[in-house]
Amino acid sequence: MQDFLTHHSICKSWWGKAWCQNLERYADWENRIARGKDYVKHNTVVDLQINAGKISAKVQGAAWSPYDINIVIDPISEKQCQEISKEAAGEIKDIESLIAGKFPKNLKDLFFKEGGLFPSHKEIHFSCSCPDYAKMCKHTVAALYGIGVRLDSNPLYFFQMRGIDVDLFIAKVVGDGVESMLENANVKSERIIQNADLLQMFGVE
Repeated sequence: MQDFLTHHSICKSWWGKAWCQNLERYADWENRIARGKDYVKHNTVVDLQINAGKISAKVQGAAWSPYDINIVIDPISEKQCQEISKEAAGEIKDIESLIAGKFPKNLKDLFFKEGGLFPSHKEIHFSCSCPDYAKMCKHTVAALYGIGVRLDSNPLYFFQMRGIDVDLFIAKVVGDGVESMLENANVKSERIIQNADLLQMFGVE
């Protein structure tokens, strides 16, 4: 297996940094988070697979074989997503701006605040095959930070993890900008864009 991390910094994009900041802001995790930060910096996460609400990872520890980590993230409620979409409507000019995190600070605060797009610690569940009986071991922390690194390369994984219908969300917050962009690209669609097509466009399987 090849390391999927190629640098020692944790994250560079807004989505990746916001993911990590969200992990670090919970007091219950404060002491545990620090334990695994160096693990992800030293390329111990040798595999990480992101699916809808479920993440599986392999993290190399002291044992010969990597430990298996499973993470489950609760989907955001439809009501919550609708409220955020309504408040964010018209604040993002196009899909590229959303992906790049280039939108007003008030919108970033809306996404990041308690009850926003990012999951609370109660909505993140995990397990590790290592013998450490701590609720959160360093291997789990490495995998959680690894998600942030993966968001650097493809922020749409975030929406997939949270169970958000990406095309509908983008249609609401971007509005006419999506239709205009698709018309310019000569893309024909009965809807603004199908979820599977959008994920494929940005390399999410």
